[in-house]
Amino acid sequence: MLSENQIFAALRDCFDPEVKLNLVDLGLIYGIDTGPDPDSTPAWPRQWVKVTMTLTTEYCPASGLIIEQIHNRLATIPDISKVDVNLVWEPRWTPHRISDAGRKQLGI
Repeated sequence: MLSENQIFAALRDCFDPEVKLNLVDLGLIYGIDTGPDPDSTPAWPRQWVKVTMTLTTEYCPASGLIIEQIHNRLATIPDISKVDVNLVWEPRWTPHRISDAGRKQLGI
């Protein structure tokens, strides 16, 4: 089974196109849930993944692209059978959620 850390590592390949920072370091990913998928085909032990996240604003023009990036990136991992992105607005995103590595990359 994939670990939460492995999924977070994969999500570091997904970027907000306006800020040019990966979604994890930008602080948009709030949580990862996984579980076995008994209905997957092929039937080896594959798992579903649920990504709970937010966006910098509710009216983010890149929202569709960002969610598509998540689906496409996680679809490349053979152990994952399905991906669900749960977009939430609470707690609201603020710049305080940016990681130290993200702040360094942005020069702030």
